[in-house]
Amino acid sequence: MKFFLQFFLDDDGAITVDFVVLTAAICLLGFVVVSAFSGGATDLANEVETTLNDVDL
Repeated sequence: MKFFLQFFLDDDGAITVDFVVLTAAICLLGFVVVSAFSGGATDLANEVETTLNDVDL
């Protein structure tokens, strides 16, 4: 048990590991946000296209 506690409290190591994990989390968050809003944006774009096509010039 002491080994695991010492392992979790140890702050020695490569910063690149933390950077890779942080970068992966940010990319995942961006993907989730884009996928959540893409459907609504597509619907809105289709409505705008329909409205503009109905306008007589």
